[in-house]
Amino acid sequence: MNEELRKKLSQVVEKTVSNLQSAGNLETLNEIRVGVLGKKGELKQLMKGMKDIPAEERPRFGQLVNEARDKIEENIDFVKKNLEKAAMEAKIASESIDVTLPARRPEIGHRHPNTIALEEVQRIFVGMGYEVVEGPEIEYDEYNFEKLNIPANHPAKDEQDTFYINKEILLRTQTSPIQARVMEQGKLPIRMIAPGRVFRSDEVDATHSPSFHQIEGLVVDKHITLSDLKGTLAEFAKELFGPETKTKFRPHHFPFTEPSAEMDVSCFKCGGKGCRFCKGEGWIEILGCGMVHPHVFEMCGIDPEEYTGFAFGVGLERIALLKYEIDDMRLLYENDIRFLRQF
Repeated sequence: MNEELRKKLSQVVEKTVSNLQSAGNLETLNEIRVGVLGKKGELKQLMKGMKDIPAEERPRFGQLVNEARDKIEENIDFVKKNLEKAAMEAKIASESIDVTLPARRPEIGHRHPNTIALEEVQRIFVGMGYEVVEGPEIEYDEYNFEKLNIPANHPAKDEQDTFYINKEILLRTQTSPIQARVMEQGKLPIRMIAPGRVFRSDEVDATHSPSFHQIEGLVVDKHITLSDLKGTLAEFAKELFGPETKTKFRPHHFPFTEPSAEMDVSCFKCGGKGCRFCKGEGWIEILGCGMVHPHVFEMCGIDPEEYTGFAFGVGLERIALLKYEIDDMRLLYENDIRFLRQF
């Protein structure tokens, strides 16, 4: 047998075993393996020299090459297991948990300012015997407009231009349709508030949004008068803004009510003297209200000769903006944690 090839084979094995002992990680180990056993490795190069060996000696040389490969692979497996074990032990040590350390306190969220304001309004009216009623956000034109005394081509539709799904179905512009649905049921008397999300095609700015929230109220019973409306809303204002709050009613027009009014409250910052918050007027507009129109009763199946009632509507965001002195409605929807943490 070619002694030079035998000597080279022995040197490859010895060098590889020596290199494996100094391999410090799995990446180095893989480089050694490829350099010896790969397609272009040292053993492949030695196998090319078999053409120079007599035919009768080639089987013996092939056997020696296989024995060398087995020895190298055995050493590689041994070193690999040791390296993997060491790597696992190092990982466990670096990721160990000290159970005696104090736990991290979870960051717990809290109610949104809109939710806080809504719960305050609900608390006030539930305390006065009102029921909280909810209804669909996708509404029929009949309930959103027709049954509220707003027929087709009525000017009020321009003020409440909304998002139509088709000619008969739309995203509600107010929560008043819930009042019509409740009146249709004929279960009298009625004392209810209807909070919920409403939609109008408004441009987004500091005081407008295409999606916002309203709280509508309705009372229907025998012998309900305008004084009941004024007394109820005056009590509501005092509960919400403080016992010294005064109310003022200004004539207005709403198709749903007759007579109708806008209600102002005395500025709770300056007590009505005039300041930056109330723009020097001493009063702040808060809601619209009025006595339910007799035609609305008729369309909902209630006899206007026997029953009377009043209705009112207030924007939830407006209450939140006033109560917490927020000057831009967009802050309520931008989800800036720095803003929300204040509540």
